[in-house]
Amino acid sequence: MSPLLVFLALIVFITAILIAFLTKQFQNENSNYLTSNPMKNSNTKVKTIEKEKIVAETLNGRFAMLGLIAAVGAYLTTGQIIPGFV
Repeated sequence: MSPLLVFLALIVFITAILIAFLTKQFQNENSNYLTSNPMKNSNTKVKTIEKEKIVAETLNGRFAMLGLIAAVGAYLTTGQIIPGFV
């Protein structure tokens, strides 16, 4: 295998482990947030947000940032946002 392929496989592996770890950590933090910090509206009724929505939005933001970093990395290495497309 070429060194570049090994490097890319290593980066993908590290990213997958990091995402799995952060997902578990954010799920724990969000469940703690929901129990200690309910939102209130102007009528002083307690409004709770489902844990799944908080986790989904957090992961969505993390994946968006990962995509931006990938786009910058592709641009720096190849000069194109999507390598292969002219």
